[in-house]
Amino acid sequence: MASTFGGLSTAYTGLVAARTGLDVTGQNIANVNTEGYTRQRVGQSSVEAPARVGLYSSGVVAGQGVSVDAIARLGDQVVDGQVRGTAAAAGYQSVRASALSTLEESLGEPSGTGIAAQLGQFWNAWSDLGNHPGETGPAAVLLGQATTLAGSLASGWKAVDDQWSAVRGQADSLAGQINSAATQVADLNDRIRTATQQGVSANEMIDARSRLTEKIASLAGGTVRDAGDGTVDVLVGGNALVSGTTARSIVVTGEHSMTTAAAGGAASVGLAWSHRPGDAIALDGGSLAGAVSLLAPAASDGRGGAIAQAAASYDALASQLATQVNAVHATGVTADGSPGGAFFGQTAGVSAARGLTVLPTSAATIASRSATGGALDGSIAQAVSQVGVGTGSPDRTWSTIVAGVGAASQTESAQSTLTDLAATSAKSRQLSGAGVSLDEENVNLLSYQHAYQGAARVMTAIDEMLDTLINGMGRVGR
Repeated sequence: MASTFGGLSTAYTGLVAARTGLDVTGQNIANVNTEGYTRQRVGQSSVEAPARVGLYSSGVVAGQGVSVDAIARLGDQVVDGQVRGTAAAAGYQSVRASALSTLEESLGEPSGTGIAAQLGQFWNAWSDLGNHPGETGPAAVLLGQATTLAGSLASGWKAVDDQWSAVRGQADSLAGQINSAATQVADLNDRIRTATQQGVSANEMIDARSRLTEKIASLAGGTVRDAGDGTVDVLVGGNALVSGTTARSIVVTGEHSMTTAAAGGAASVGLAWSHRPGDAIALDGGSLAGAVSLLAPAASDGRGGAIAQAAASYDALASQLATQVNAVHATGVTADGSPGGAFFGQTAGVSAARGLTVLPTSAATIASRSATGGALDGSIAQAVSQVGVGTGSPDRTWSTIVAGVGAASQTESAQSTLTDLAATSAKSRQLSGAGVSLDEENVNLLSYQHAYQGAARVMTAIDEMLDTLINGMGRVGR
């Protein structure tokens, strides 16, 4: 025969379960606007009836109430993995799109003060000198325009060099963020494993770790592997950044400034483990991978790092301009009959764009006429003015450079938009399952409230029954 006192215990389990449900629902509502919070639910199960033993055991006995088994975190590992994967792609493309956009803006085209306009003014100055040979005014304009053009090429190269250095510094910063996040993940792994072994809820710590692993994925394309003991391993480039409670650190190797070689190339920049500098890391996504790809040296086929490739283009344009103008200028003679020689010079030890100089200093040192022409001959100046016409002219080269950078910028921008949309979509799917809905929580709140009231009424009824049984029996007629 079942004990009446057992009903009190059953009602009490109902009170505990309902109260726990109210607590968890309150926690969800309190964190409705907390970034990265994953909603929680009470996991409960019925307690089976006690085993009946003994000679006089018979009949059917009800169960013993409800058991609170766990406070479950309603996250989805598959969706979380999709969020990390799309975040890695979005981080990679975002860095590249931003850098190409900055590079395109630094070209200053189209504009009335860009290199294209200055080239046109340079050729026009030669034409004016050819139409007015021997006059100091057109010669002064030509020298001024040539100096301005050389200065613009040097400024353009310097802007690219500054951008390379800025991206290099950004790479160091990103590596520092990755290492900090990895250390925090390792610490949380230790705390979560301890809490799990002690039977304590670690949901909030798991949320914090999930935010960190998502950040690492965005920065370095990291993937997460569940170790099964409450810890996770974080892999970057196929190698463990975090393994259990141990975190490794990444360092960016290579120079901190672009080289001043004539080719405009950049010292090789890469990634390695701080404890094993010789082991290179090849990331497959993330902001850091995007930054490193931008810092790659220039290549002869034009497929090198975008920034160094732009610097090489400035050098190629400066070399072409000097070669073609000097070739024509050298065939002429100055006012006193001296050979023309080179019009543009090159400062030793620096790149072609930064070292481009104008050698003539006055009208008397400009070879504007041919050796067979008279004092009013301006044929060489007219010939130089025609260098800007044709398929192999510096103007066409610059146009190709601008078009190439513009096309690359548009491509990276479009790809960045697509990856951002994919990341946003994955994040929305994650929030739809893990995010807190106030409507749903209010329904749960009412449900647990009524469950608590019901369990309390059961306990009150059993209390009245026991009072009758204990205090009322054997008192007939009183």
